[in-house]
Amino acid sequence: MSDTQSGPLQPDRPGTDRPFRVDAPFEPAGDQPDAIEALAEGFENGMDEQTLLGVTGSGKTNTVSWTIEAIQKPTLVIAHNKTLAAQLYEEFRDLFPDNAVEYFVSYYDYYQPEAYVEQTDKYIEKDASINDEIDRLRHSATRSLLTRDDVIVVASVSAIYGLGDPANYEEMSLRLEVGQSIDRDELLGRLVDLNYERNDVDFSQGTFRVRGDTVEVFPMYGRYAVRVEFWGDEIDRLTKLDPLEGDIKSEEPASLVHPAEHYSIPENRLQNAIDEIEDLLDERVSYFERQGDLVAAQRIEECTTFDLEMLEETG
Repeated sequence: MSDTQSGPLQPDRPGTDRPFRVDAPFEPAGDQPDAIEALAEGFENGMDEQTLLGVTGSGKTNTVSWTIEAIQKPTLVIAHNKTLAAQLYEEFRDLFPDNAVEYFVSYYDYYQPEAYVEQTDKYIEKDASINDEIDRLRHSATRSLLTRDDVIVVASVSAIYGLGDPANYEEMSLRLEVGQSIDRDELLGRLVDLNYERNDVDFSQGTFRVRGDTVEVFPMYGRYAVRVEFWGDEIDRLTKLDPLEGDIKSEEPASLVHPAEHYSIPENRLQNAIDEIEDLLDERVSYFERQGDLVAAQRIEECTTFDLEMLEETG
């Protein structure tokens, strides 16, 4: 029984793989069986490109679904825009109720890049509005890709842009186990390093709260929070709970907490990057000063210094 209908986020089942299985009220018909067989055979033979042609309403989405079921491989579906991606996401969720169907599109509702008009010495500050729900879905997609193989990601062209180093994202993940020796304050420090924020009042995704010897973490990608109960400097109990109702959903022997931001990197790599940026900044400022362009030198120094301070403070 699938619980995907209870919300857009996938059930938190890291490491749990299930065979791709299409749940459709009908079987392939007409030209679909031949198309499915040809597509699957082409994939097995190593073909890089194949084209499925069909008029609107001819069942292309279902044909692709049955092909995924036939080849049993994680699949990336790229749509032209967010609207079409959302439509395909809903269709694939219905067709694959037992597998991880994820949604990955740009999380910006609005984006104005920074700009500088040299003729008027006018600086236009960057402005953006981020959709928190889409951000959570992006994290859910990332987590599924790192923890299981039965994954279908429906994405817009946003999927082709850089998302940081997956190795860093995975390397920084925090594994907690019952019986593990870790100080409570050490755990809080690790959560801050993963860009989680402490909030004992508004407990939402990407935050944690502390109540005595109990720490509760609400991952960006999860439907449930993780409660960590300590006995001295040892984890005594791990549970998943519904943050709204407070009900405990399950006892867990272990839990994996991924960073709250995609662009998370270890402290030593961050410091190396800051040092390199500072060296490059000195070179560019000296270049503009030699050219007699003092305005450009001032602007690049101001903007870069501000960005460096933000990196040092927030990571």
